[in-house]
Amino acid sequence: MLKLGTKRQSEMSMSKTKFGTFNLYTIETGDFKLDGGAMFGVVPKTLWSRGIEVDEKNRITMTMRCLLVESTTTGKLYLIDNGAGTKFNEKMNDIYQIDYSSKSLQKSLEFHGFSADQITDVIFTHLHFDHCGGTTYYNESGEIEHTFKKATYHVHEQHWQTATHPNAREKASFLPDNIGPIESSGRLNLVQDNHEYEPGLTAITANGHTIGQQLPIISDGNRKLIFIADLIPTHLHVPIPWVMGYDMYPTETLKEKKAILERANDENWLIYLEHDLEKEIITLSYDGKKMQIKDTLTLGDV
Repeated sequence: MLKLGTKRQSEMSMSKTKFGTFNLYTIETGDFKLDGGAMFGVVPKTLWSRGIEVDEKNRITMTMRCLLVESTTTGKLYLIDNGAGTKFNEKMNDIYQIDYSSKSLQKSLEFHGFSADQITDVIFTHLHFDHCGGTTYYNESGEIEHTFKKATYHVHEQHWQTATHPNAREKASFLPDNIGPIESSGRLNLVQDNHEYEPGLTAITANGHTIGQQLPIISDGNRKLIFIADLIPTHLHVPIPWVMGYDMYPTETLKEKKAILERANDENWLIYLEHDLEKEIITLSYDGKKMQIKDTLTLGDV
């Protein structure tokens, strides 16, 4: 089996496709590392390490793959998440090994012919640092500036309460330099469960990883693509019991994974993976006992 982490990082996905009334673009924003044990929770290393490489500090390499959704109906340009950004100090960069040598938000947008100023809406699945850090950056004077000067920021209302009043365990994932500017921007829009951004672009809510995580779903009238975020961070997390140690409510994650993946199997959804270094989109097969990957695709294959 080809292990995650063996593919050359320069071979990043830059695919795109027309999907109903939307044009979809893969936005690669960089790679980073997290502790492998934390990523797989109670699953023994002897099992998860068969499918992914581990460094000398027990860290695994993951990517931060976002999605740009261009509506041909409304003209809106939605960006789903935006990576970790560039605000980390030397210590934090050393811990997380953020790598922008071949992937970055700016490079990806420019590759597809867009600029940050064209983004009209940023949909946050949630506000952990690796999903929202690219919202702002430090200018040459050391002041924080917004990357997307005209965009409305969409966050689930319950998640906003979680992010601004975090518990002690989750606090380290909500960085003040990420959250504060979103709050003071005057462009924050708090949404509820099952929010419809426009016909064909909606979101369902999952609360196991963090309260109020939005999972956007795009429909072309026949098929659906779900941006699965941290409900299934990599293809190795498809088995129902393989739940991250980072999840705030793991038993809730178990219920959500089972319900959402069964529906994805029944309706043949395309599952867009945010953190998988190798696989961009997967479909599933389920025999009532075991959930498995059926097909592996890129956005360009859809």
